Amino acid sequence: MAALAGRRFGKTGREVTPVGLGGEGVLRTYGRHAEAEAVILEAIGQGIAYFDSARGYAGSEGYYGDVWRSRPDLREGIFQASKSASRLHADAEMDLQETLQRLGVETLDLWQIHDVRTFSDLRDVEGPSGALEAFVEAKEMGIVRHIGVTGHHDPDVLSHAVENWPIDAVMMPINPVEGGSGGFLDTTLKVAEEQDVAVIGMKVLGGASYIVTDAGVTPEVLIRYALAQKISVAIVGCSTPGEVQTLAAAARAGPLADDEVEALVEAFRPYARDLAYYRGPI
Repeated sequence: MAALAGRRFGKTGREVTPVGLGGEGVLRTYGRHAEAEAVILEAIGQGIAYFDSARGYAGSEGYYGDVWRSRPDLREGIFQASKSASRLHADAEMDLQETLQRLGVETLDLWQIHDVRTFSDLRDVEGPSGALEAFVEAKEMGIVRHIGVTGHHDPDVLSHAVENWPIDAVMMPINPVEGGSGGFLDTTLKVAEEQDVAVIGMKVLGGASYIVTDAGVTPEVLIRYALAQKISVAIVGCSTPGEVQTLAAAARAGPLADDEVEALVEAFRPYARDLAYYRGPI
């Protein structure tokens, strides 16, 4: 199947597919190699070329590594991302070496400072001997092509990183809850646009199961909502090839129209506080 149409990946000069395979779902497990391989291969077959993982996502890196080692012909054209949650330079360096080994690659397309939650995290990462130094050095050495940051707790914290760190990408929640409650979509997303930093949408499905019956919301609708925002790629973790097919079908259907976006936000607004579970205690 032909690759999905590309979207500009910020200031990097590269393009990525509008949807990507998230590091959750079956990939965030151990010992389910056949199922994980089936999901990865289905994504490739559907034309998806963006693949997410993290050191902290159980066996995700190893599952990808199994596929890339056994099928090196499939690796070309794939945008492989991973993450490190280490806050210190030396620890992040060790994480990167482990990531490369598990993935079976010599270079990584995107390496991200993972799950930045507080201003204390920011100080640790950007301070003396902080992890940011390791990320910048890895990019300068060509070990990683691009660097980024991820967060889903505090828009102000993530906005600071986007404004002040020499990053190429930011991963943040993109869903109707954010559209209705304010935060990431009306602050961090705008900062990223100003800095020409690529935006990777996560938590795309959010807590949709709470209101599917009442509002007729489906995973495809939520993915298309995300694609209607100013993002480069929306990533969704999948547990079966069928879920991958739904992800690709949403990309082919394209973004929701403006009136559909507004209606969806209104449907979610009464539930916003409960569904933004990923921000932690309120």
